[in-house]
Amino acid sequence: MPGPDFPQIGDAAARTVAELVHGCTFDDFLLKPQRSVVVRRDPAVIDLSCRVSQHIVLKRPIVSANMDTVTRAPMAIVQAEEGGIGIIDRGFRLGDIQPQVREVEKVKRTQHGIIRDPYSIAASATIDEAAAVMSRSRVGTLVVVDDQRRLAGLLTERDIRFVSGRGLRVADRMTPADRLVVHRGPLSPESAEHMMVERKIKKLPLVNERGELIGLITSRDLLRQRRLPFATRDDQGRLRVGAAVGATGDYLERAAELIKAGVDVLVIDIAHGHSVVMDRAIGELRARFGGVEMIAGNVGSADGARFLLERGVNGIKVGIGPGGGCTTRMTTSFGVPQAQALVECRLALRGSDVPLIADGGIRRHGALAQALLFGGDCAMLGSAFAGTEEAPGEIVHKSVLLPDAQKPVKVPFKVLRGMASLEAIRDRLDVEDADRVEIDAIGAEGMEVSVPARGSARPIVREMIKHLCSSISYSGADSLRAMRDQFWAEPQRFVIKLSASSRRESYER
Repeated sequence: MPGPDFPQIGDAAARTVAELVHGCTFDDFLLKPQRSVVVRRDPAVIDLSCRVSQHIVLKRPIVSANMDTVTRAPMAIVQAEEGGIGIIDRGFRLGDIQPQVREVEKVKRTQHGIIRDPYSIAASATIDEAAAVMSRSRVGTLVVVDDQRRLAGLLTERDIRFVSGRGLRVADRMTPADRLVVHRGPLSPESAEHMMVERKIKKLPLVNERGELIGLITSRDLLRQRRLPFATRDDQGRLRVGAAVGATGDYLERAAELIKAGVDVLVIDIAHGHSVVMDRAIGELRARFGGVEMIAGNVGSADGARFLLERGVNGIKVGIGPGGGCTTRMTTSFGVPQAQALVECRLALRGSDVPLIADGGIRRHGALAQALLFGGDCAMLGSAFAGTEEAPGEIVHKSVLLPDAQKPVKVPFKVLRGMASLEAIRDRLDVEDADRVEIDAIGAEGMEVSVPARGSARPIVREMIKHLCSSISYSGADSLRAMRDQFWAEPQRFVIKLSASSRRESYER
């Protein structure tokens, strides 16, 4: 049965595709339809699994970009719940590590199978203190423990609702342990669900033989897992999340705190990943943190991909200058068209199980299928999600002239900025340069643009996935892996290189 790995590529197919894509990007091609074998283009039954790194499998091949106007906790939660993953940006000043750590913690505490470290409080604490903890952590239940972490009871929002906190302690309002249903030892989610049904309870504390708290299972978390079967979760049932670090400045301290917070993958993100700066950063991170899951980038060539592969990274980000907020190609004349970059890097990694993340250049939903065929295991998107409710930033209203009525109207916008834009560099100058290089001496390689404000990112992800399933149907395959297998077996059967007029006919509306 097809799995999440990219298929092996033969020499003849490699030569054919490499020649076809030289100097090209996604809009230079169409894919010829094949006989469809899919009865229903249903994302619930079509296998879209892939890898984002060697040891992390996604059920949906979408990653939200580590941009400070795209991915913080709300975006990362949506991406993980929908089967992808979000990468929390590093747009914080030197020493300002905790804000990024808190974003990671928010994601990790959103869903659980078993909550290994539930919020707790002492029985001697005041009701006001308990209310403050609930408000700060946004949880409705606190586990009451003694100084040896032995279970003493549970305190819920209902226990303190309408109660004056004057003179009252947690012990006065909690449900004591001897009145709770408690399980000794570990328990699977399935067994926990059966016990909750049988005993008519919503919360099940877990303790060891000494009565010490080892976890908490809630019906809310079990229901969420059932409602979101494609969510990207770790072995404890928590949503997975990544976080970006730089290659200079506070990146080692930042990585240490992120790992402590439970981040699933670190992304070493710099504009030019084929560099001595990246070499040193990978070496120091590996020396300090051993086998932590690590993605590095960006690169756009076979040499760059091999460079990162030889240094033991678990995933490689591909894309030099294709992003909507990036001006690298305009300001430096360096870069590689994204279709060519993906093919080059994929062929350089033949025989390896290290995945490629196609970062940038996907300006329409159909380009997602091309990115995944030409070499990307999954795709990283930024501008597609900018302007959504979950993206950071305030909504601003700008006057736009209606072409028909010639009347100005106020339209809501959000800001999207490339992480190499002057504004982003200014915000994190200390993180990037310990020597505090003057801003005037830095050549910006990004820009700040306004994008229309829209609703949640969730329907956008789902629409992309539906269109990807349609692409799989048109390809004559029944899964993402099967589509890749068929493409790389006979690429000349699929690829149509477009003339200028056929490009206009296909992609200009």
